[in-house]
Amino acid sequence: MATTTIPDLAPILQALATMQGHADRAQKFQANEYLEAFQKSSGAWSLTFTMLKSAELPLDVKLFAATTLKGKIIYDLHQLPRTALGELRDTILSLLQEFRSEKKNRIIRTQLNVCLAILAIQMTEWKNVLELVIEQLGTDADGSVCLLEFLKVLPEEVTEGRRIRMTDDELDARAKELLEDNTDKVMSILIQYSQSVPTACQEPLLTSCLTSWLREIPVLTIVTSPLLDSTISSLSSDAAFDSAIDCLCAMFAETRDDENLDTINILFPRILKLQSAIAPAAENDIEQLRGFTKLFAEAGEAWVILIARMPTEFRPLVESILECSARDKEQEVIGLTFNFWFDLKNYLVLENYIEARVQLADLFASLVDVMIGHLKYPTPDSGNEADLFDGDREQEERFREFRHKMGDVLKDCCEVLGARDCLAKAYALVGQYMTSYVAGTPSAQNPVPNWQALEAPLFSMRAMGRMVPNDEAEVLPQIMSLLIQLPEHPKVRFAATLVLGRYTEWTAKHPEYLEPQLQYITNGFAHSDKDVMRAAAMALRYFCQDCHQLLVGQIDQLHTFYEQVSASLPSQSLEEVTDGVAHVVAAQPIEKIYDALRLFCGPITTRLMEKANNARDKESVRELSETVSLLTTFAAIVRPNVEADKENPMVRFWAEVFPVVTTILENFIAHPAICERVSKFYRTLLISYRISMLPLLPSLAEKLVACFQKSKQGCFLWVTGSVIREFSDEEFVDQNTRAAVYQFLRQQCLTMFKILTEEQPKEIPDLIEDFFRLMQDAIMFHPLQIISLEPMHEGGPSILEASMKAALACLVLEQNEPLIAVLHFLRDLLVYGTATPPTSRYDSPENPPHIRQAVLNITRSQGEILTIRILSGLMYSFPRDCVPDSSGVLMTLIDLLPEETIGWVAKTVAQLPPGSVSDQERQKFLNNFQQSIVSRDSKKVRYQLQDFTTWYRRKNVTPRAASTSGISTPKFSF
Repeated sequence: MATTTIPDLAPILQALATMQGHADRAQKFQANEYLEAFQKSSGAWSLTFTMLKSAELPLDVKLFAATTLKGKIIYDLHQLPRTALGELRDTILSLLQEFRSEKKNRIIRTQLNVCLAILAIQMTEWKNVLELVIEQLGTDADGSVCLLEFLKVLPEEVTEGRRIRMTDDELDARAKELLEDNTDKVMSILIQYSQSVPTACQEPLLTSCLTSWLREIPVLTIVTSPLLDSTISSLSSDAAFDSAIDCLCAMFAETRDDENLDTINILFPRILKLQSAIAPAAENDIEQLRGFTKLFAEAGEAWVILIARMPTEFRPLVESILECSARDKEQEVIGLTFNFWFDLKNYLVLENYIEARVQLADLFASLVDVMIGHLKYPTPDSGNEADLFDGDREQEERFREFRHKMGDVLKDCCEVLGARDCLAKAYALVGQYMTSYVAGTPSAQNPVPNWQALEAPLFSMRAMGRMVPNDEAEVLPQIMSLLIQLPEHPKVRFAATLVLGRYTEWTAKHPEYLEPQLQYITNGFAHSDKDVMRAAAMALRYFCQDCHQLLVGQIDQLHTFYEQVSASLPSQSLEEVTDGVAHVVAAQPIEKIYDALRLFCGPITTRLMEKANNARDKESVRELSETVSLLTTFAAIVRPNVEADKENPMVRFWAEVFPVVTTILENFIAHPAICERVSKFYRTLLISYRISMLPLLPSLAEKLVACFQKSKQGCFLWVTGSVIREFSDEEFVDQNTRAAVYQFLRQQCLTMFKILTEEQPKEIPDLIEDFFRLMQDAIMFHPLQIISLEPMHEGGPSILEASMKAALACLVLEQNEPLIAVLHFLRDLLVYGTATPPTSRYDSPENPPHIRQAVLNITRSQGEILTIRILSGLMYSFPRDCVPDSSGVLMTLIDLLPEETIGWVAKTVAQLPPGSVSDQERQKFLNNFQQSIVSRDSKKVRYQLQDFTTWYRRKNVTPRAASTSGISTPKFSF
């Protein structure tokens, strides 16, 4: 890096060299800290210009200087006296004169133009913006280019104006002065440039500038001017092509309303003339095809209502979009058309547009053919059928994902044409293949030649399955008879098996097809290809789910099959088969369901004990946990309706299994996977059998308390939450049981509070999330007890006080979900300080006075810390997704204690680091904030909070400094 004779620049240049060199991480961190501090300092103004004016400094240093200048103008303009802004403007203009003709420094010129635009927005006393810029830059070729670049960025920066500390009213007024009042001048400049500069249409600047001004200048004004010809001419330039496409698409977007018909009548015929460019682009340049596809598709999206109203007139546009789809040999750009087909379908299915549906039906029929053609797997260049993508796993994944999106387009076609016609097309393709296959001579090396042509229509049948009615009787019977006769190929069998699994609801109403289909699927479990086995498991699951009534009498055969395949199936496939057979068990008559459940779960329990006795390593523990999940699946699905006064036979069975699972939990308490799977089993029992689980509740609660104390695993808390929810209804649960449940909850809270005295919140974010989700249930179902002032132990705090302090301590977190859980709890708690309770769990519709007063008291005592923590998080560390809930907590705080909250906010803002916000900005925010609270304008209060904290964060906080606010809160103590 070049050196300089200016001493003040030496440390800056050294820091930049460190950042760009091969220094270690600590040195780079230190250099970055130094550069950030420099960028925020007042001295950065003069040194930035020194760097930009220096002839000996390299481009990267000047780019750093230009970027720094932009940040200073956005965030630190208050560091300069208002009288100095004119000098700042003039200095930027003089720099633009220096950089305007140097192509290698174009990036610096762009940054300087952005700086000038941002300054123009804030410098409201500068009234002759365009006139002065034109005067200073000149009207020659270089000056015009620089001027157009300024004009391009100006509307963009006005749109981004919220990052500048101006009120909405101030920004709107300035936008009118800079944009709306200058549209005629800008039009004149653009037209003059397009006509006087021979290369205007060969560079992207003209069209990109025009795109920026499209929201300000009426589109009709543009299309009736020479600028439309210039834009279309730019399509002939490789350099300007993409910019011209974007410009035309922006014009389309501005013509969506009916009042733009005059504009559309001018644009439409000009666009149609470009249809002839589709074929050459498809043959020679995929990027050009992408551009034209985008052009026609976005025109179609903008004018879709006109297509539906005038299908004959606009049919050529739909044909153009279809042609782009058909000519996309590599599936590179067809995705750009999907939104259009979806939008058009939404109109064509309406009764008002039935004529358009008829007029355009043939195009949708062709679209079905195009989509099925694109569904074909590629033929590998290497000829290796086992690896169709020649080792490119990313490309393979993209293709699989893209197929499903094309399947969605086929669904759209089904809605327009009717599922039968679309399905018939796929069936015809399968039939054609089978005819050629039978007539051909498959070889041992290639037993199913060109199998891709067979697999693609099979996939389309599966994709269209949801659209086919269960009473379809013309095409589906032929398809079902044909599927089980297809030639044997792994990909074909995989696709055919999934098709059978997709139409199980239809099969349930056509039981004559059940047996051969079921035989075809179960044969797949013996296949050597793992994908086929996986498809068979998935299909069998759906068969059992939808055809369970037809399989009730085959429970013994199903059990024999289940036991045969259980040992050989991978875990996911075994889970799917288990899900399926559980539905057949659930369909048994009530008097047989206990025996059926024991028939399947008895062997699983036996295997569970065997695995537990032999589990020694990580893999065997994983297998043990997965076996527990099989029992959970049966518990989730087999839950017959039993009258409340009768014993539930399922609970009687699970009471026998419960000691086995509990023993395993105790023996493997150190393994999180076992804890989570057993906890899920417990929770599923509670959700499935609800109050029928009462006989097991005491032992379950005892185990949950003991296991949570030992393991500190959050999974025991979300089971606790299920207990709270399921045993909360006074109509079915007596007072003694509710009291026992509360004591159980209290014990879990006590354990959690002790954990928080030993662990930093940032070390246990998942546990914190689980705990505060539990506390949301607790305060909903046991508000009187949670908000009571009864101490948890002698001389200790109440649950109310402890949970509030715990929530405050946990607001240091920076992960989304744990923070949101804490914030939701705080909102739920604070609402109990209002007159109307959020739940109806009281004898009276009003909040009991002592409950309300307790919340108000805890809020007064902790409100200052809460305000500091929330505002600090908003300004420094909270993720973006937490902003609404954070603001919600502050808004609730304002509703409860408006005067106190004003003081807390003022005190918090006063603690911000020196130089991070000016006295003027601080006072402006606090005055507006107080006025909005006094006038009870809650919407304005929320906006002011969010605008101020967002502005402060952008100005002062970088990713490296996000967790350093300089504002601290006490550590949790209990």
